Amino acid sequence: MPDKPKSILGQVLTGAILRRSLIVTFIVGSLLNVINQGDSLFTSQPIDWVKLCLTFCVPFLVTTYGAYSALMAQKP
Repeated sequence: MPDKPKSILGQVLTGAILRRSLIVTFIVGSLLNVINQGDSLFTSQPIDWVKLCLTFCVPFLVTTYGAYSALMAQKP
């Protein structure tokens, strides 16, 4: 029996698209954290851990949504 095709969301959350999203997340999230919390990261000021985590979530969601919408636009 052949495997049923993955849903578009399943395609976005696996394989090359997920890998690309995670790479973008790491690079952009790190840059944004340095910009937004540089003082805290490089001195003894307290780090806002919620902000730090959310700063990584935003680029992941944007990149993943971009891939999802591109796949939806190709769907007949």
